[in-house]
Amino acid sequence: MKKEVFNGYKSEKFLRKFIPVSKNQLVRRLRKIKIKPPLVLKIISKDALHKSDINGVRIIKTEAELEKNFLELLAISRRRKLKLDGIMVQEFYEGEQLIIGIKKDPTFNHVILFGLGGIFTEVLEDFSIRKCPINKEDAQEMIDELKAKKIFYGFRGKKLNLEVLKKTLVNVSKIPLKHKNIQELDINPFILNDKEGRVVDARIVFY
Repeated sequence: MKKEVFNGYKSEKFLRKFIPVSKNQLVRRLRKIKIKPPLVLKIISKDALHKSDINGVRIIKTEAELEKNFLELLAISRRRKLKLDGIMVQEFYEGEQLIIGIKKDPTFNHVILFGLGGIFTEVLEDFSIRKCPINKEDAQEMIDELKAKKIFYGFRGKKLNLEVLKKTLVNVSKIPLKHKNIQELDINPFILNDKEGRVVDARIVFY
């Protein structure tokens, strides 16, 4: 079986049918950018799966920062001889960074993983796992199993939309029912705030 890996842009396009995804576009020229700051710029290339390791992600707060950072990302791609798909331009979302993943397990078939996301995922190792598919009660249990569950219940005045999160977890857990050839699906991060939740980075491996 041939393995197929979807980059961030293709993964988000795929996920859009199931869950909320950030507004984005893939461009090679500055003048093609239609999204207004604040926004995020990312190098999209199969040669750069860990974009932050090569300074390949930039948060842009103003129009004045846009051109300089866009050209710098193109220069990084040339210098590293990356096979560039383009620069992804993405709406910027404030909120808590979470990870949602699907893995094909040899014993249980597809399982869903949920926990704290961002760059500290591997350090904190705070996550819970269930067999797919799950319901809203399972999703609630997964949230409450986290060591850092306080952040979901108004910690330091920050509120998060738990209904959006539970609905998202349930919908992600159902994806393998339609797409049985998914080997791995990693959404990291899923940004959640008091109003909404959005996928802002993802990677999918199919067999």
